[in-house]
Amino acid sequence: MILKVAIVQQIDSLNPFLAVFQSSTEIGRLMYDYLTAYTAEDQSVTEGIASRWAPSADKLTWTFTVPEGKRWSDGMPITAHDVAFTYNLMLTNEVARTANGSFVANFRDVTATDDRTVVITTKTPQVTMLALDIPIVPRHVWEKVGSIKDYANDEMPVVGSGPFVLTEHVPGQFIKLKANKDYWRGPAKYDELHFVYFQNSDAAVRALGNGEVDLVNRMAPAQFDSLAGEEGVTRNKAQGRRFTELLINPGARTRTGEPIGDGAPALTDVRVRRAIAQAIDLDALVQRVSLGYAEKGSGLVPPVFGKWHWQPGESERREFDPAAANAALDAAGFPRKADGTRFPLRLIGRAGRAYDEQASEYLKRSMSDIGIPLDVRLVSDNQLNEATTAATYDLAFSGWASNIDPDFILGLHTCAQRPGADGKGGTTDAYFCDETYDELYARQLSEFDEGERVRIVKQMQARFYDQVPAVVLAYDNALEAYRSDHFSRFTTQPAQGGVIMAQNGMWGYYRAEPAERAERAALVPGGRWALLAIGGAVIAVFVLAVVVMVRRRNATAEERE
Repeated sequence: MILKVAIVQQIDSLNPFLAVFQSSTEIGRLMYDYLTAYTAEDQSVTEGIASRWAPSADKLTWTFTVPEGKRWSDGMPITAHDVAFTYNLMLTNEVARTANGSFVANFRDVTATDDRTVVITTKTPQVTMLALDIPIVPRHVWEKVGSIKDYANDEMPVVGSGPFVLTEHVPGQFIKLKANKDYWRGPAKYDELHFVYFQNSDAAVRALGNGEVDLVNRMAPAQFDSLAGEEGVTRNKAQGRRFTELLINPGARTRTGEPIGDGAPALTDVRVRRAIAQAIDLDALVQRVSLGYAEKGSGLVPPVFGKWHWQPGESERREFDPAAANAALDAAGFPRKADGTRFPLRLIGRAGRAYDEQASEYLKRSMSDIGIPLDVRLVSDNQLNEATTAATYDLAFSGWASNIDPDFILGLHTCAQRPGADGKGGTTDAYFCDETYDELYARQLSEFDEGERVRIVKQMQARFYDQVPAVVLAYDNALEAYRSDHFSRFTTQPAQGGVIMAQNGMWGYYRAEPAERAERAALVPGGRWALLAIGGAVIAVFVLAVVVMVRRRNATAEERE
């Protein structure tokens, strides 16, 4: 059986060291395990490549155990040498640090002392050692790679350790994976997983309604509402881990300080950025564009991650106030000209995404109220990524999914995450570089007292909010739907109110239950059992024993997960 999933976002890379798009990293989670993982039930830390771990007393050395029995999809054993190779590649190759470099920036060295043991030493204590969201790659494949930058990782089938094996990719059409029958947690309950490209979410939702695909997410509110009561379709509304933001080019520079891109000079003035933020009615965006299926934006960590989420206090809060924004622009030295305008700005977003299309019209009106005409351009995923990476924008729609530990999303805004002089390396979100923010980032990374770390993380979000390299517009609800006549059950993360797709893991796909499998199982008590019972008591006892054995095996498998 095949699970078909609709996607509207392109793949930026199948190379896990370069992949940044949510669609790409999600497929990476299906192909590769990480050193540790997060449970589906409550997102607590659980076994990944490593089964055990222990820090030294000073928290500078961590020892991880890679158990025997786990294998790559080509049959080769997974060892501690694969883990050490992955991390050392990132430590020695700047390009390999593109997607996840912040996780290893504090590493001093990584050594595999034998096949089962890997030892990681850090420069300072690092609180995120059980949250290293880095795909572990097979050394016997990747040690033959000459240039990480040029390696597409598309020699099919791609060797991995996860529950699925990538077998085919036709850009703009589909991605095909097969269940890894030798996966150490046990194989998935269906044969293949296909991701099918659609130009926009309208087409994806129509395909779901027609039964052409089985699962859709990131729907617009109106699309989600249109599926209410649809026969054979089940909807899922969850508090998502994503936020939507408006980038404001703060005067982008490389790590070494050279200007990059062509952002409007006026935006280097924090007073101008604050005025733009003050002219945006976030409550109206939530109601009119998101139709209430979102929460008003503030800090970098969404509310779903409760303790880390920050809301501005009364003295910090920027209330929607166009009059105050106009006065601030006047005071900053940008008076209105004879035609009523101050200076024009460009806004770039993604074509085919309902939010960008609708919110851009709202922002055009909001910015005109403060004398800033907007030139809106909606482009493809790759074109948008190119523009924001090269800093050839004034304003841009963007968004990120946050991890369970806030370190990654916070690390995107450190000075070190900006590209090198050649424009390559690093993954910055908004070209933010601020000494105060960087000092706080270093402190939270080494803080093992959770209460104190929470306080520092919130200080960081307050600093970002004050300096406005971006405005967090909203925390979107995850709006998903699936064909319950094809697949009867999907595992959400977390169990209560969680998401199916875009998880901090692969459980939604891995544990999907085909409807026909569930129907067959339902027949056993009344149908097959009754027929067997007619054959006599001996047969009945034998079948009962088999059922008990199967149940015990299933229970054991469930415990391993």
